[in-house]
Amino acid sequence: MEEKLAYTEGAEQPIAMHPKKFALWLFIVSVVMIFAALTSAFIVRQGEGNWLDYSLPEVLWFTSAVILLSSGSMHWAYVSAKNDQMGNLKIALTITAILGLTFLVGQWFSWEALVERDVYFVGNPAGSFMYVLTGLHAAHLISGVIFLIIVLISSYRYKIHSQRMNTMEMCATYWHFLGGLWIYLFVFLLLNH
Repeated sequence: MEEKLAYTEGAEQPIAMHPKKFALWLFIVSVVMIFAALTSAFIVRQGEGNWLDYSLPEVLWFTSAVILLSSGSMHWAYVSAKNDQMGNLKIALTITAILGLTFLVGQWFSWEALVERDVYFVGNPAGSFMYVLTGLHAAHLISGVIFLIIVLISSYRYKIHSQRMNTMEMCATYWHFLGGLWIYLFVFLLLNH
């Protein structure tokens, strides 16, 4: 009997996670799987031949720098919320949203540069993969900007502060994920062109 009591007393408590955070992590894992499948398909299809050789638009270097800067401003926003620096939080979230929109505009210019190089969505699979990879990332980034705007509005209503960090933590996690995903895609495209 004593042995059972000792075992029960030593049992660890399960790790608790907010259900919305858990759902976000499930979503992130599914997005990782989608992009892993697409980049794998890219490599397989490239190896089959009939692959258009073109140079990547230079604007992608700019958008990569922008997404890295936005990750820095998002971290500033997170630290500001944690320390109840509401003014800094609003400024940092606004900067992050502007940088996110700048990234999207840069992606549009990269598509225009591809068209100038005769790389289209329809035709050679090299172009199709380029548009799908960058377009799918842009779609996720649009959802990230919308999430940022929701968090920014919440910060003006004082619903984001050191005692209510769930939404801020989720937004920061998703934003940093999108930044990391872009850097992965950019490096992948650089190495496979």
